[in-house]
Amino acid sequence: MTDRTASPQNAEPANARQRYVVGRKDLPLSCPLPEMALWNSHPRVYLPIEAERECQCPYCGAHFALED
Repeated sequence: MTDRTASPQNAEPANARQRYVVGRKDLPLSCPLPEMALWNSHPRVYLPIEAERECQCPYCGAHFALED
């Protein structure tokens, strides 16, 4: 198992984009994603994407689409 938690040096800015395409490897899905910096973002929230294959973060409005 790999650690998907980003270090401050290589972290993607949180909520920098409005649309993210994610895969099964990203489940369970959370916003911000584990590789994003948390210090300048909203609290991490887990999103139910499996049923509809698309969802939106209630905090920042980022749209997530699940691809196989």
